[in-house]
Amino acid sequence: MSVLLLVAGLAVNAYAAEYIIKYAHGDPPDPIKGPAHGDALIFKYYAEERSGGRIEVEIYPSSELGSERELLEGVQLGSIEVCNVSEGSVAGFFPEIMCLAVPYMFRSEHIAWEVLDGPVVAELMEEMRKQTGVRCLKVSENGFRNFTNTVRPIRKPEDMAGLKFRTMEHPAHMKMVESMGASPTPIAWGELYTALQMGVVDGQENPVCLIEVMKFYEVQKYLTMDGHIYSIDFTFINDDFFQSLPEDLQQIVLDAAIMAGLVHRGMQIWTSATGVDRLREEGMEVYFPTTEELEAFRAKAGPPVEKWIREEIGDYWVDKIIAEVERAEEKYRVGSGKWPMW
Repeated sequence: MSVLLLVAGLAVNAYAAEYIIKYAHGDPPDPIKGPAHGDALIFKYYAEERSGGRIEVEIYPSSELGSERELLEGVQLGSIEVCNVSEGSVAGFFPEIMCLAVPYMFRSEHIAWEVLDGPVVAELMEEMRKQTGVRCLKVSENGFRNFTNTVRPIRKPEDMAGLKFRTMEHPAHMKMVESMGASPTPIAWGELYTALQMGVVDGQENPVCLIEVMKFYEVQKYLTMDGHIYSIDFTFINDDFFQSLPEDLQQIVLDAAIMAGLVHRGMQIWTSATGVDRLREEGMEVYFPTTEELEAFRAKAGPPVEKWIREEIGDYWVDKIIAEVERAEEKYRVGSGKWPMW
């Protein structure tokens, strides 16, 4: 019997993972309601299968290991190997990320993808790795952020005046709300529903899918589809841990993140595209600003926030990102003669 137990123990050890990856995020553990969880599941499947079990991925959803800031701190310290967080938590670690937060800079998803998947953002992420020890595996998305509130419809910037809006702990986002005459109030993601319910703030700003997933329609009446910020998700890994992996496993981890990020992006587009009708069904009044109204929002918030960002981080990254946006817009402009052919 003891021999059989020994053999069984050896068999278990033979298949034990060589590397454990704790993957943490803030979405609910439902890939339909939480694209970040779908991202994590694809990452887990790909990494474990392609590594032949040498990698095991443990998923911690719903902010089980802390707020987004705490997750990023954990990755930096090495107590968490991988996290998926939004850009709001990054600015406190790497202020240069604010170059992506000029309001109304991205006019469409495919313009944003062209920039975020391009060489300038890759250079930006490499600079973050050097400064913080946190490596970006993949830039994904939350989608365009939109304002909701309980007081009145917002059709022009002046309608924001006097309202209190929850923002992420992102200085540029706070400056944007302030530039339109409203009061920005950072509140942790997990506390936001209660803050809206209790009237601590009048409104908030998030992509459609998150408004639906978090049931903000229960405590918010008006939704303005202004798309002021293209909200970004990042898949980060502790760089020392990544460098400790054999080269073949490094490639598998990177490939897993890329594949998972593509799924995340697709799920986000799907939930955002189908979510507006569901929010209407739940009683929200949804308003789509006209082109002229959007230009008024852009004129009100864009220049002062861009100026403030330049004062905070300098011109280098802002100039490079704006040049990339202009290049992407030209590439996808009908009649430019440069329309991509597939």
